[in-house]
Amino acid sequence: MLKRYGFTIGFTCWIAIITFLSLISFKDLDSEEINIPNLDKIVHFFFYFVAAILGSLLIRERTKGQLSKSRSAILATLAVIVYGIIIEVLQSTFTQYRSGEIYDVFANSLGAFFGAGLIISLFSGKTPLKWKD
Repeated sequence: MLKRYGFTIGFTCWIAIITFLSLISFKDLDSEEINIPNLDKIVHFFFYFVAAILGSLLIRERTKGQLSKSRSAILATLAVIVYGIIIEVLQSTFTQYRSGEIYDVFANSLGAFFGAGLIISLFSGKTPLKWKD
């Protein structure tokens, strides 16, 4: 039974991880040893890249293939971008230790677009993976 809901479970867990990591404080962690420029933007990109992929596959799973890959990818991308904006607003309004940044929204959106692009290209018919429309 769980096999039929693998992407639903994966997407739900991934969003829960993003939510948790976005709303907790990291002030107790000593991050002086790690000094990679724009590391937080790279993390934002990666989180939303994976979220868009899982979201596209979740939509495919839940609609039993009734939506095309492009439509599924677009819906997932829009949902993930809106979610990212909501998280940034929550960070700036409900926490004192985090702040919402417009550049985080850009990194989130870029990651979501690239994730959707990967889904569309992987199932384009030029690869062994098939997404029967």
